[in-house]
Amino acid sequence: MAKILVSLNDRLLDRLDREARTRGISRSALIAELAAKGLGEPLGPGARPEARQAIERIRSLFAEREPAEDSTRVIRAMRDEQAERDARFG
Repeated sequence: MAKILVSLNDRLLDRLDREARTRGISRSALIAELAAKGLGEPLGPGARPEARQAIERIRSLFAEREPAEDSTRVIRAMRDEQAERDARFG
């Protein structure tokens, strides 16, 4: 990894330092992240080719399965059943 010297005005440096502290990362990590985003570099899950391959493999494992039941619908039904029981039995 290369090390570079960058000149920034004090106000911008203060903002970078505050943001890095807020995120709990180093100043260098924040600058690298911002530069990558600004240049359109892929970040996060799937950014590396091996991660993309793994994600695609997982998707293919589940591609032929029936869709999972909608968890929101299940939770609402459970909530409604509980409310009915509570109403009946006080």
